[in-house]
Amino acid sequence: MTELNLPGLGAYRLREPLPLAASVTPALSRTVFAAAHVVADPNGENAPGAPAVVDWESTLAFRHHLWSLGLGVADAMDTAQRGMGLDWAATRELITRSGAAARAVGGTLACGVGTDQLAGPTASLADITAAYEEQLEVVEAAAAQPILMASRALCAAAAGPDDYLRLYDRLVSQARQPVILHWVGEMFDPALRGYWGSTDLDEATETVLTLVKQHPDGVDGIKVSLLDADREIALRRALPAGVRLYTGDDFNYPQLIRGDELGFSHALLGVFDPIAATASAALQALDAGDLDRYDALMAPTLPLARHLFAAPTYHYKTGIVFLAWLCGHQDHFTMVAGAQSGRSVPHLVELFRLADQAGILRDPDQAAHRMRQFLAVAGVAA
Repeated sequence: MTELNLPGLGAYRLREPLPLAASVTPALSRTVFAAAHVVADPNGENAPGAPAVVDWESTLAFRHHLWSLGLGVADAMDTAQRGMGLDWAATRELITRSGAAARAVGGTLACGVGTDQLAGPTASLADITAAYEEQLEVVEAAAAQPILMASRALCAAAAGPDDYLRLYDRLVSQARQPVILHWVGEMFDPALRGYWGSTDLDEATETVLTLVKQHPDGVDGIKVSLLDADREIALRRALPAGVRLYTGDDFNYPQLIRGDELGFSHALLGVFDPIAATASAALQALDAGDLDRYDALMAPTLPLARHLFAAPTYHYKTGIVFLAWLCGHQDHFTMVAGAQSGRSVPHLVELFRLADQAGILRDPDQAAHRMRQFLAVAGVAA
C-alpha cells in the first residue's frame, strides 16, 4: 500500500483503485459532455494578464482521453479558463484544433461561443451581437455544436429581458444547427449576476422559457449551473418536449442525471474532467438499468466535487488541473495566467484525500510521488 504524510492528517495510506470497466462508446440514455481544461506550456510566459501559451499536444491528448471513454467534449468553456486567462486568440486556436481532432476520430464536440474578444469595460449591444456572430462562425467552421455562453458584456449592457430575447433570437435563428444555451450563476462568475435581465431567478427563468418556446427546433438544450437542484428540476419539467436540460450542477449531478419518475437531466459538467473514467462506467451502468452500480460509483465522487467547487467557486479550475497532474494527464502543475495559485495548500491536500477516496487516483504511486513534490515546493514535509 502506498503511504505518505499529509499536513493535518499524518500518515495517510492510499486505497487500491477498484476495477473500473469504463465504456468506449457514448451513453445511450443520456447525452453527456465533459467540459475540458487546457494544458499550459510550462516554458511559456503564463503570467497574470499575459497571452495564454498552451501545450497543444497535451491539451488535445486529454480530449482524446475523454472521447476514448465515450464522453462528449465541451471545449472553450469556463473549465478551459475562458475569461480567466485563456484569451480569444488562444480560444480560437483551441476551437479549430479540437474541431480537427474530433473529426479525425468521430468525437462529439461542442464549443463555447462568447464575446470575450471585446476590449474595454463597456460595449454596445451591436458590438456584443457582432462578437457573438464572429465566434459562432469560428465554432461552426470547426464543425462543432455551438454553446451560446453567458456574456459579461451582455449582462452589463442589457437594459432588461427584451434585450436578451432580441439578441438570442438573432443568434439562434442564424445558427446552422440547434444550439445549447448557457446559464451560469454568479457563484461561477460574479459579473453574471442578473443574467437574463433580472436578479429574481423566477423572472429570469420565465425569460429563458420564453426564448426556448420561441425556438423549439433551434435550441437543443440549456446548460444550467445554478447549484440549486430543485430549481433545475422545475426548469427541466417546464421545457418543451425534446429540449434537453444539461446539468451543470457540480454539487448535485448524481441525482439529477439519475432522474426521477418525471424525467432526468443530461450533463455538461466540469467535474467530469477529473472523474471521466468513473462517470463513463456509471453511465454504462445507468444504460443497463443497474441503478445500484450507478449510485455506488457516483456517490463517492460527490464529496470531491463539492470541495473542488467550494467558494470561491470560480477557482475550481485550479483543482481540476491539480488532479489532472496527479493522475498523469500532464507533466506539471502550471496554468495559464498563473492560476495554479488560486487554491491554498490545505485545500489541495484535502482535494488529494477526497480524490483517493473517490477512487480516481488510478496510479497511487504516481499520485503520491507528485503530491510529495508539491508539498516539498510548498515547504511542507511529506
